[in-house]
Amino acid sequence: MVETLIDNFIKEHEADLNTLPKYSGKDFSSDQDVRWCPGCGDYTILKQVQNAMPELGLAKKDIVFISGIGCSSRFPYYMDTFGMHSIHGRAPAIATGLKVSRPDLSVWIITGDGDSLSIGANHFVQLLRRNVNVNLLLFNNQIYGLTKGQYSPASPTGSVTKSTPYGSIDHPFNPLALSLGADGTFVARAMDRDPKHLKEMILRSHQHKGTSMLEIYQNCIVFNDAAFELFTDKKSRPQEAIYLEHGQPLVFGKDKNKGVRLEGFTPEVVELGDNFSKDDLWIHDENDKVKAYILSRFFDQPQTDGEGELRFPRPFGVLYADDRPTYDEGVNAQVEYAKVHHGDADLDVLLRGKETWVVK
Repeated sequence: MVETLIDNFIKEHEADLNTLPKYSGKDFSSDQDVRWCPGCGDYTILKQVQNAMPELGLAKKDIVFISGIGCSSRFPYYMDTFGMHSIHGRAPAIATGLKVSRPDLSVWIITGDGDSLSIGANHFVQLLRRNVNVNLLLFNNQIYGLTKGQYSPASPTGSVTKSTPYGSIDHPFNPLALSLGADGTFVARAMDRDPKHLKEMILRSHQHKGTSMLEIYQNCIVFNDAAFELFTDKKSRPQEAIYLEHGQPLVFGKDKNKGVRLEGFTPEVVELGDNFSKDDLWIHDENDKVKAYILSRFFDQPQTDGEGELRFPRPFGVLYADDRPTYDEGVNAQVEYAKVHHGDADLDVLLRGKETWVVK
């Protein structure tokens, strides 16, 4: 009787149940007090993620945020969705299990440079290699913020911190190059102080089928303030940052008077004018992995023209995007194959195995 009433209710209200509510960004804001330092870049990232969510075309119940440990990993508390504040460096493993068991969900991983590039480095590269269909937002502030200012795997060599009073002697990770080396299928970069572009990259991340890795430059105002000021300051940004657009030449500068060309596979910064025009420049191709790797290395390739240094601009946008089968689809395809050919499994039989003895 009860089951019949439920079935009748579902039939009568099926259209209403399948209608997506008209969300706004505020609908994704939880009732929890946000506990980040005043001025922290995490606030901007949170705001743009909340603003992007209504455009995904998904119900809130179908969105999940999973984080590791660190300042950024408080994120799930502030999203009015399902979520989990997990353990240090292991968010990718938990997200993989969730996506395999619930492929219908939109799964987002929130992590920091310390969480994902140190204790979680192996989980990070395995996620990219497997190409699980999840979205990873890597908040990079080049410091350990939650534990009060130690150097991280992304801190530049020579960084003076509480744990490196004479300067770090470590060579830092390049998150984009690392992601490409792990055969990531979507590698991109944004910054906290360009919220419009940040939101665009969040939406692009969601559109990608596979593991999307979006590095976000995030300012830690207390322990590593102004680490990315060259790229975030509106005065210096035109000279120091370049925004990548698929099919467009690499042009930058205050007056769009500079560009990047390729001499073979060697990049070169040039002045546009008498000697070079836009037709001579490198045309960005998101599907070219070799050139994406060159782009990922721009920050450690200074160029001197004899009269002064012409620094390579730091790329922002999608460096690389590729279509490759996802791990979760492969696992579920194998499960279905096994069911068709062997029937539903019996867990008790599986646990007992084939080698058992009866002891009298």
